Amino acid sequence: MLRIYDVLIELIRAIAPAVREMERHDPDLARQCRRAMSSAPLNLAEGSYSRGANRTARYHNALGSAREALACFEVAEAWGYMPPLDAQRKDSFQRVIGTLVRLVGKR
Repeated sequence: MLRIYDVLIELIRAIAPAVREMERHDPDLARQCRRAMSSAPLNLAEGSYSRGANRTARYHNALGSAREALACFEVAEAWGYMPPLDAQRKDSFQRVIGTLVRLVGKR
């Protein structure tokens, strides 16, 4: 399993309170954020045990889901529902996204 998987799981734990805050203002956005944050490690795990094009497709899905979850926080901030993510959480998102970009770039 890739080390970035553990980073994703820890990120989910870290942002859970922020997602609950988001839910107070916009339940639909919070649901979408939860789905995206759940999808990222699930696709990463599936890709870790896949081969060839299936592996790349799962990593692409994980990348898209991670970026979607980050966008949920950016949208919530833009609507004024919550402050920006703190630097540590944003760095974790960027680490995950950067790692996945490198993984899908390898072919």
